[in-house]
Amino acid sequence: MLFALPPRPESRLARWAERLAWLSVPVILAAILIVRARALPFEIGMLVFFTAVIMAAAALAVAMVAALEIWQKGRHGLAALSRALLVASLVLAWPGALAFQAVRLPVLNDITTNIEDPPLFSRSQAAFTAREGHIPLTLDRALRERQRSAYPQVRTLLLDNEPAEAFQLVQRAVKTLKWRVIEEAAPDERRGIGRIEAVAETFLLRFRDDVTIRLRWTGSQTRIDIRSASRVGRHDFGTNAKRILRLIEEINNPEG
Repeated sequence: MLFALPPRPESRLARWAERLAWLSVPVILAAILIVRARALPFEIGMLVFFTAVIMAAAALAVAMVAALEIWQKGRHGLAALSRALLVASLVLAWPGALAFQAVRLPVLNDITTNIEDPPLFSRSQAAFTAREGHIPLTLDRALRERQRSAYPQVRTLLLDNEPAEAFQLVQRAVKTLKWRVIEEAAPDERRGIGRIEAVAETFLLRFRDDVTIRLRWTGSQTRIDIRSASRVGRHDFGTNAKRILRLIEEINNPEG
């Protein structure tokens, strides 16, 4: 006489982990759309974002327990478990990278090539309006000292070009990077001082950050100092330093 073994039950935990993981996907997409569109207050977008992160983290936690259950009791559910782990990991990849940067880098949202004498942002009415009423605050020296070890490569750019030619190089680089110029002044003939004020947007969430560029003629070189400041948050996760270095690279090696 043949005896049929009872069917192995399916892991409910694996199913719940998969459901949570998939549910976190539209939630995090909604958060991105809310922040990008600026249709609702920024705080709401962040609340939705953290909700998605919590859901994905919970999916991972439930998946771990489900894996233990499947291993010990021989239950079905490996496929659902695998999907849960994959989807939740993808959702958490970007927040996880930000968390790593938050731990690795100092808490700064304003970076400059010149710690001793950072460029000042224009306070003209035109610049104030273009920045939607925002003017970055001047950080004290103690806070600025934090960037020395974190971003040693962020330094003043020295060009052998005359001020007018250097100004054109900077203009071209800013245009290539698709920053929005809100105010500019070509170097004057007497002192060789010029500046460019611009607004740059981050790629994914379209945060608007402020950039000011100062040119000074030393008599033999044009000294270019750059300052980039975030409008949102106390930590920029390295964004401003990357932006400055990208501009310097573009000035030194213009495309085309």
